[in-house]
Amino acid sequence: MKEFKAESKRLMELMINSIYTNKEIFLREIISNASDAIDKLHYESLTNKKMKVNKKDFAIVVTIDKDNRTLTISDNGIGMTKEELEKNLGTIAKSGSFDFKNENKKKENIDIIGQFGVGFYSAFMVASKVEVISKAYGSDEAYTWSSSGIDGYEIKKSSKENYGTDIILTIKDEEEYNRYLEDFEIKSLIKKYSDYITYPIKMEEDSKLETINSLVPLWRRNKNEISEEEYNTFYSDKFFDYEKPLSHLHIKAEGLVEFNSLIYIPSHASYDYYSKEYEKGLQLYSNGVLIMEKCADLLPDYFSFAKGVVDSSDLSLNISREMLQQNRVLKTIANNIEKHLKSELLNMQKNNREDYLKFWESFGLQIKAGISNNFGMDKDKLEDLLMFYSSKEDKMVTLDEYMANNKDEKDIYYACGSSISQIKSLPQVETLMAKEKDILLCDNYLDEFALKTINKYQDKEFKNVCSDNIEVESEEEKEELKNLNEKSKDLLQLMKEAIDVKEVKFTSRLTNHPVCLSTVGNISVEMEKVMNSMPINNEVNAEKVLEINYHHPLVKKLEELYQNDQEQLKKYSKVLYAEARLIEGLPIENPTEITDLISEILVK
Repeated sequence: MKEFKAESKRLMELMINSIYTNKEIFLREIISNASDAIDKLHYESLTNKKMKVNKKDFAIVVTIDKDNRTLTISDNGIGMTKEELEKNLGTIAKSGSFDFKNENKKKENIDIIGQFGVGFYSAFMVASKVEVISKAYGSDEAYTWSSSGIDGYEIKKSSKENYGTDIILTIKDEEEYNRYLEDFEIKSLIKKYSDYITYPIKMEEDSKLETINSLVPLWRRNKNEISEEEYNTFYSDKFFDYEKPLSHLHIKAEGLVEFNSLIYIPSHASYDYYSKEYEKGLQLYSNGVLIMEKCADLLPDYFSFAKGVVDSSDLSLNISREMLQQNRVLKTIANNIEKHLKSELLNMQKNNREDYLKFWESFGLQIKAGISNNFGMDKDKLEDLLMFYSSKEDKMVTLDEYMANNKDEKDIYYACGSSISQIKSLPQVETLMAKEKDILLCDNYLDEFALKTINKYQDKEFKNVCSDNIEVESEEEKEELKNLNEKSKDLLQLMKEAIDVKEVKFTSRLTNHPVCLSTVGNISVEMEKVMNSMPINNEVNAEKVLEINYHHPLVKKLEELYQNDQEQLKKYSKVLYAEARLIEGLPIENPTEITDLISEILVK
């Protein structure tokens, strides 16, 4: 028995129990090693004409023996000599694949998956004993390396008819490991992790060997060879969504960083998309071997709806393929994918509006959140994807379309509420619509947060029509209004003292309605409602202004009450304020008092 050439037996124990968080990846690692061995033989045969091998014969065979509790993975690759078994398997973290790649790094067409030499030892997570029977190509001798774990290993001469390597795992005799002796389970793991290994992976079915894996992934094929049906079938099979995606992107990037990817934009949000349980990310492959089921670093949060796969041989992996280094390569791939997604969405918005509206209905909320998050750091990337309902066009429009339709306006008008019909009925909106102003009607709670984050679009400011600083009056109206408010300041002050508002004033921007609420400052009425619906301790209050339509007959009544019955004026003030709050969809804090006051006023 020989001891492993490592600093301590603890290192082996650490690798088996800590590096890999998912036991089932042992099969991926061993199949990847088998693929490496075949790659080496294939490469050697290309440079050494004396070697007679047929690429069509290359294969990896997986065999289950339930009676003896063994799982065998066999390849007809280059095989190993006794010295190579000692060197590659006797020293933890020694990689023959890594050495081979380094020796030939200036030559092309070398496609080696494994580099770090640790993956093989993942077999001990599920096996009580591992045997490696190997015969090097061109050699007459075969050797068996065997080990039962951290105690060490043995190498002895054995017999093997053909060159290549057989790895025999004696599966641990515990119930949780029985799954690795089931045909269905092993086939599922091959399909999940090794479906795109470039050599056939075979298992016995009905007394004959059948290929389990797909060999060539769809994303590595030429685009002009793939039908729309194939793209859609791949999507439904891979991501279990049986509604056709809105679009797909087939990216083949070359240059400093090379990768292939196939990205889909779904037609609808999954049931858990807007929940904490949802995990974003793309499937990440290295040379056709699945590394991560969902690599979150490949997508920004605002594009978390995207589904797809990325395959690159340039990724820098450390000892476990489960742990990706945060390096330049990954960031470069992510940036490339983000640009392609943005371009595809803009193309859909321009040329296929029906599909874009479907996308917006499902994922518009995520885009708006992306603008508001991180203090607006990504607003410039996303603002041209936004859509809002136009009061003039009576449909959804982009900000560019709004600008094109309202070139003469100095500001961009918007109004917020719970629904399009409710917003249209707001007094301020009705007035501006009567003046043929185009207003963006915002019926989602994130709309105003996004607009305030953007602040300006093409040098035009966003103005809430329900704010105090909207100016739609003529100069004559402004002067008349100024004089009226100055003349009535004592009346207005008395009304202000009766209710909880920043100011009470007369306005000329109402037509039929007697009153409305406007706000001063950055917090609007809608923002107050949204923020107070959140689970936070501090209550948020917008600074409200009660505006009274000075063209309305009610003004005369208020003036009479100020002269003759100021207590009654205060009661009218409370009722008018309650009316204005109801119009805005705000609650009335003292409904009993208000209903009593209404009844009192009605009987007089």
